[in-house]
This record gives sequence, C-alpha cells and structure tokens, in this order.
Amino acid sequence: MKFVITPGNTHDIQAAAELLADIRKGQMVLADKAYDANWLRDYVSDRGGWANIPPKSLRKSPICFSPWLYKQRNLVERFFNKLKYYRRIATRYDKLGSAFASMVKLACIRIRLRHYESTA
Repeated sequence: MKFVITPGNTHDIQAAAELLADIRKGQMVLADKAYDANWLRDYVSDRGGWANIPPKSLRKSPICFSPWLYKQRNLVERFFNKLKYYRRIATRYDKLGSAFASMVKLACIRIRLRHYESTA
C-alpha cells in the first residue's frame, strides 16, 4: 500500500504519477472520474498496466471501461471509511504531514491486523 500526503487545496490527480511509479505489467488501476485524463491512461499503459476509469461526460472519444471491475473499487472506499473511525485521522489533529502520515500508517496496520484476527 502506498499513499502521499498533499495539501488540502491540491487536486488528487497531481499525486497520481508518484503513486503509480511502481506499477508493474498486468496491474490494473481503479479510479473515479476525477482521474479521467489521457496522460494518466498513457502513463499506466506505458508501464504495462490498464486503467479502468469511468469516462467523464465531456469525453468525446469512447474508451474501454468495465463497470463490473469498477465495482471492486468499493473495497478501497470501505477502507477509507474504516480509516475515518480513527478520530485523530478524521479531524486531522496533527499539524505536520509526517505525523499525520505516521498515524495513517498505524491505523492501516491496526485495520489489517483486525482483518486477520480470529473471531473464535
């Protein structure tokens, strides 16, 4: 898992190249309509991946998009929802990006451990 801390007034697509730098051949990128940009699709395909991003309503040329695969993105949205259960992360108590990133990492570890925790 990889994440980047950006200022609040920065669009998410500006960090996309940094996040996708390690993409390998055959991997898929699932993103929402905000990431529908030709340069991002080219960036992913140049590295051997495939971008399954729904097209914006303004797009003139059709693209290949699978609604069934896009539903798998729900796992990511549910993970963000679990992160919001941590009050310190949801309200952004930390002033420094490094401290906030550390808390996000700790919360991710805890969520992951709880996923594998035995219910018996």
